[in-house]
Amino acid sequence: LVPPFAFAYDNSISFAPDKNENVFLSLLFNIILPVQLLERLTPEFVERFGEHGPLYALILALAFPIAYGLYDYLKNSKKNPIAILGFFNILFTGGLAVIGVEGIWFAVKEAAFPLLIGLFVYLSIYGKRPFVEMFIYNDKLLNIDLIEKTLEEKGNSEKIHEHLRKSTVFLAGSFVLSAILNFVLAKIIFVEIDKALPNVERAAILNEQIAEMTWLSYVVIVGPSIICLAAILWHLFAGIQKLTHLNLTDLMKQQ
Repeated sequence: LVPPFAFAYDNSISFAPDKNENVFLSLLFNIILPVQLLERLTPEFVERFGEHGPLYALILALAFPIAYGLYDYLKNSKKNPIAILGFFNILFTGGLAVIGVEGIWFAVKEAAFPLLIGLFVYLSIYGKRPFVEMFIYNDKLLNIDLIEKTLEEKGNSEKIHEHLRKSTVFLAGSFVLSAILNFVLAKIIFVEIDKALPNVERAAILNEQIAEMTWLSYVVIVGPSIICLAAILWHLFAGIQKLTHLNLTDLMKQQ
């Protein structure tokens, strides 16, 4: 799980869900159904299909978020980097389970995706435009013409870029925090399974661990992530207001 991001840059690349996205359907296909299927179908599939039961239950559970992700992409025709990483995250989860990997490797996998995003965000400060400048400080969201004119009048044109770089570093830090929380939570949940148990029982226990991680990650991680993002946005806009002496209404692009 990664911190939610609420802004779009252009028509082809977006870090935000579509305005018309049904939040209930998203929760249903990405959390509720996978968790319920893993917890409830695994025992039934073991009885019906024997040692292959846990694998079939896992494949069926993972099919729902994958199918929803493809449906959302085809419907909105937008490339969402966070959604793409989430898609591969699900595939890696299934892949690790299929090959029988347990314990620490799931913790590493859960931390790797937000860490990669955080690294990408941080490295953007060394480019021409830091991440926050590309995806938030743009004329689709803000009244850039007025802001730039006011900054120039007050001699703060250089200071705004330093402020945007600092905000980008804070945003990268929020992804690192998410990675740490993911790792700690996964380390607690994905405990080593007794190797003396039959393969079918070990696979069933692993399915239960995956289900627990799926719903607990939202409960434990989303809250701090939203708080961090809100704090970063407050810092960003407070800094812009301080440099321009414009109020928030003037800063925002009038739709």
